[in-house]
Amino acid sequence: MSAESEVVALDENRKRTLRRTGLVAAAVVLAVAARVALFDHESFDYKVFFKNWYEFISAHGGFSALKYRFSDYNVPYLYLITILTYLPIPALAGVKIISVLFDLVLAYFTYRIVALRHPGGRLPPLAALIVLFLPTVATNSGMWGQADSLYAAFGLGGVYFALRRRPWLSAVFFGLSLAFKLQAVFLFPLLLVLLLKRWLPWRVLPVVPGVVLLLDVPALLAGAPLGQLLSVYVQQTSSYPELSLRAPSIYQFFPASADAAVIRPIGVAVTGLVVLGLCLGVLLSRVRLTTTKIVLMGAASALLVPFLLPSMHERYFYLAEVLTVIAAFHLPRRLWYVPVLVQVASFLAYLEVLVPAMGPRSPGGGPGVIIGGPPPDGSVFPLPGGRPPPGAMTDLMSNLYAPTLEFRLLAALMAVAVVSVLWTTIREFRRDPAAGAGPSVASRVHQGSELPS
Repeated sequence: MSAESEVVALDENRKRTLRRTGLVAAAVVLAVAARVALFDHESFDYKVFFKNWYEFISAHGGFSALKYRFSDYNVPYLYLITILTYLPIPALAGVKIISVLFDLVLAYFTYRIVALRHPGGRLPPLAALIVLFLPTVATNSGMWGQADSLYAAFGLGGVYFALRRRPWLSAVFFGLSLAFKLQAVFLFPLLLVLLLKRWLPWRVLPVVPGVVLLLDVPALLAGAPLGQLLSVYVQQTSSYPELSLRAPSIYQFFPASADAAVIRPIGVAVTGLVVLGLCLGVLLSRVRLTTTKIVLMGAASALLVPFLLPSMHERYFYLAEVLTVIAAFHLPRRLWYVPVLVQVASFLAYLEVLVPAMGPRSPGGGPGVIIGGPPPDGSVFPLPGGRPPPGAMTDLMSNLYAPTLEFRLLAALMAVAVVSVLWTTIREFRRDPAAGAGPSVASRVHQGSELPS
């Protein structure tokens, strides 16, 4: 009877596992189908940027077009667009397929990180599915066609491999994240803490810029000037002088008449000092790092940096949207509401761009005049319809991005989220790990025990 009972129990476990796997697979298919249903939408960014880049590459010989300067994105993303030009896939669908595929990678690393805290069971796949169904994540790829899932997926991979004490893989993934978008730096305070606390060895640090430089090699071989490749991010940081570009950040509380030229450098300096101060506080603490503490630091970093930095877009809380979900699964009683606040603040800001009439800004506050398609020689391209008179462009952008009551409310929600995550992180660091939930991840690794995968 004992053997028969064991066989029956095994069969029941297999059936439960199969049912759970089937439900998860069905939910993933539904999430992808929801994005595909949005594929026909041509966003403003697609019409003005991505489509023009695709057409320019296609008209100038594929990979050989990379020697020209026709885009303000770094070349790894342009490689993917170039590959699309060789495939029988419409440009609009191809751009969105790339982003949707990385949505799945993002969900996978969410699953893996939550599984470190809750091995087995329903919580890891539930966390992954929540990330897949986040309105901002779904519309960012399926409707908007943006590339935020690429850098975020690699950044999350960097966090995961750091948690698993795989330093070289972690550095490679952080480098891949930075190669696709500069917004990867929102996680760099976490990376700095991991290095200072010797969770990761310093010798892996050169791998991060090394990956970025290595991915420039194909463009160099195509004839792109080295200076052009190395200056992409420098030029991006000076592209927008406004204090906030629809981001629910602290700059929504500044008056519309605030002098951005004066405040921007102060904002950058203050952000740097705050981040360094927090990193120093962690370094001086004698508390050992754990999976939960590292996840909290990642969420705090991804929230705090774009909240304090000037000239942020509404999409720049993308990493925070995902990491706050992961943090909530680590400390659900304390942080369950934080992903909700972040999602509401971010998604309502998204609507201003995707569906202006539904956004928090008053109707008529459309995207405004932005640079258009590239000329045949691939040089920096002009404004459609010609450049406006001196001062007119500044006035137009200032009016477009001027703070409103609605955006101040969104910024207030984001501020509550920032304070909540910071306070929870501080409380977690004040705990004595010896009197708490058992040995840290680091101690288990040093003792030779294997982490849950």
